[in-house]
Amino acid sequence: MKEFSSNKRRATSNQKAVVLLSGGLDSATLLYEAMDRGFKAHCLIFDYGQRHRKEIQIAKRLAKSVGCPFHVVKIALPWQGSSLLDSSMAIPQHKKIDPKKIPSTYVPARNIIFLSFAASYAEVVKAEAVFIGANALDYSGYPDCRPEFFRAYQTTIKAGTKTGAEGHAVHIEVPFLKKTKAQIIKVGTNLKVPYEKTWSCYQGGKTPCGTCDSCRLRAKGFEEAGIVDPLMAN
Repeated sequence: MKEFSSNKRRATSNQKAVVLLSGGLDSATLLYEAMDRGFKAHCLIFDYGQRHRKEIQIAKRLAKSVGCPFHVVKIALPWQGSSLLDSSMAIPQHKKIDPKKIPSTYVPARNIIFLSFAASYAEVVKAEAVFIGANALDYSGYPDCRPEFFRAYQTTIKAGTKTGAEGHAVHIEVPFLKKTKAQIIKVGTNLKVPYEKTWSCYQGGKTPCGTCDSCRLRAKGFEEAGIVDPLMAN
């Protein structure tokens, strides 16, 4: 059975890949990783009602800067259910992140939703793979960032799509699944990812808040990598 893996699948014959791009550290590195493997990247950027639009604008700039076509997909989650969507809920500021606890920033079934759009788009543009920047080591404990989820979703794509029925299902690529944030940053630094042009903070201010879970994970990654975060150096 064809399963997802974090092995380095490389493109042949100008193959295409759909890249889920949010403008954050991981997804920016993901875009450069897909291109480094020889794929012609087609980016999907989601406007799903998040509390600030800064990450959308940054994602668009990243895609444009490397000449990749992109679509901004606008979807509505009127039931909200996450502090990333509901402004009445406080963004958590954990001094220590426990990956065994699911924080309020979890958006219900977000990766299921995003990957479903990506699989559909991939079939239309005849892409070989879908790249997603999920990480199961330095992360906030989201259940849809775990290996068992991606194994199950790969099976779903194989069973529920035309390409799957024809024996060549779109392949889910999760290259950073088993990497620490520091390892991801080292990969991106080697690929010359412009981290000063990325945005990880859950807040939409002029500068990162430095206290939300995403900011703390980013800071931890740069510190462990022994690299100065260029976004914070400016």
